[in-house]
Amino acid sequence: MLLVILEHEDGALVEAAREALTFGRRLAEKMGEDLEAALIGSDDDELVEAAGQYGAQRVHVAAPGELTDYGPAAYGSIVAQMVESLSPDAVLACGSSRGNEVMAQAAARLDAPFVANALDAAPGDQWAVTRVQWGGSLLEDVTLDAETPLLTCGLHSVASEPGDEQDPDVEEFDAELEDADMVTMGKDRVVQEAGVTLPTAPVVCGGGRGVGSADGFGQLEDLATLLGGRVGCSRAVTNLGWRPHSDQVGQTGTRIAPEIYIASGISGAIQHWVGAMASKHILAINTDREANMVVKADWAVIGDLHEVVPAIIAEIKARRG
Repeated sequence: MLLVILEHEDGALVEAAREALTFGRRLAEKMGEDLEAALIGSDDDELVEAAGQYGAQRVHVAAPGELTDYGPAAYGSIVAQMVESLSPDAVLACGSSRGNEVMAQAAARLDAPFVANALDAAPGDQWAVTRVQWGGSLLEDVTLDAETPLLTCGLHSVASEPGDEQDPDVEEFDAELEDADMVTMGKDRVVQEAGVTLPTAPVVCGGGRGVGSADGFGQLEDLATLLGGRVGCSRAVTNLGWRPHSDQVGQTGTRIAPEIYIASGISGAIQHWVGAMASKHILAINTDREANMVVKADWAVIGDLHEVVPAIIAEIKARRG
């Protein structure tokens, strides 16, 4: 069987976990194996049900009493124990910071190889895996030779899609944790913002140096509000102090996957493109028709964003009456 490690927060599967279940279901079909899931740190019935909606036939629950929050060493130890006890044919987690951290911990304990951020995998005696490197600017083909292949799937490498809904069997997993596993643990959560966030926004209105000033982002704020989205920006903008780093899209900022990314006055440097390339559609607004973002966009408007964006806002308002 293929075992998917589920990442959850506040009683719900994170979107990346749903992507991992989708990736894992397709991979399990290639392998001719069942899809099962591992739930660590919670035995919430809603999480089990959510795993079933994506095709998991069994959920292994490990929720030892001393595990009060996320801890990389503790989670990694539990995954390693599951590999040794359950003998899965492969283990997959989502390619989030947490998912990669947990799988690295497990791999170290098992003295086993681990491939992070896979985009595709062909099972066999030796697995052929294509993975993302250098923040998304490079695709690497690797061979994974391991008794139990350990992988994470790249963030937004697949769109999450429910499968044939299952009513999963639930099996308690008796994990044993040592004091050393509990050294690093989450103690508190700070909610930085309410409502739609940049990583989950269905629409992102991004601005680059071409916006001209901090005040110039006002029109992008208006457009984002009309469309139920969020404002993002390039690294150049944060370097200039026009927007906070939390708004930065890119390799050293936030990776987004909206239905549409409206990129205004953004040249599209590789560092920015890495954070935006998972967008379903991209509309570029720029005076430079040779700009990288314009070339890669699905649609482009060659013009001054200070004229184009207000025109879009006016048209939306007119159509909505």
